Amino acid sequence: MALVAGITFGIVIGNPWNATTSIWSRRLLQASVVGLGFGMNLPELLKTGKDAFLYTAISISFTMIVGYLLGKFFKIPKRTSTLISFGSAICGGSAIAAMAPVIKAEPEETGVALATVFTLNSIALILFPPLGHILGMGQRQFGLWSALAIHDTSSVVGAAAAYGGLALTIGTTVKLTRALWIMPSALIAAWFTKSEGKVKFPLFIMGFIAAAAIKTLLPQYNQVWTPLNSMAKQSLVVTLFLIGCGLTREVLARTGMKPLAQGVILWMIISATSAIALITGWIK
Repeated sequence: MALVAGITFGIVIGNPWNATTSIWSRRLLQASVVGLGFGMNLPELLKTGKDAFLYTAISISFTMIVGYLLGKFFKIPKRTSTLISFGSAICGGSAIAAMAPVIKAEPEETGVALATVFTLNSIALILFPPLGHILGMGQRQFGLWSALAIHDTSSVVGAAAAYGGLALTIGTTVKLTRALWIMPSALIAAWFTKSEGKVKFPLFIMGFIAAAAIKTLLPQYNQVWTPLNSMAKQSLVVTLFLIGCGLTREVLARTGMKPLAQGVILWMIISATSAIALITGWIK
């Protein structure tokens, strides 16, 4: 409801504070992810992350290859295509923001990639929970599916939270494991392009792990950790509204048909293959 309300506001009325809401949506998301750590158990968190490592690596490689081929097919400028593929492969806007300076992307190229991925994030957040029920997915399966097939961490957390508590735990953990690939992937790209651009590590991931560690080591203070976790979930509602506000008519116009086609087809391929892999038991 918060996302739909935000999208309605952004498209119908227009968002006069787009830059401000964009900044605060990122800050709130990062704070919310850290707060979600207070509801998780560290050993289970580490086990889930370890189990997710292999198929996360395979998924990222597969997405980048397919994205490259689609970019060639649609004759999309190389840097725009790379940013869309990278955002689809790892974690949406955060990955694009990290890669853009490395490949020396122009602001317009970064904007097109962000608009493409952002549009698909909003659609995924609404479609995935009912699709998960139609496909008969359990909470663990859905958590994995959302982490593998939805771009941004915020949309993964939002969709998984709507599906259930276990889905939220699995989805958040696997998505943050996926986000750890930003650093090595961007460094590899920097080496290939001989770029001197700096690669920033997403520190909120360390905050998430630290919160889970504190909660695990000091269970006697659960009367503190539980409210913090609840506050984090509520702040996600505000985050989703702010994200929705960013989807304006100007953003949709800037996206363009070819980059959007690359993003949509890539997203559909990732979603379908990961769903089949989960349902048939290739991914457990």
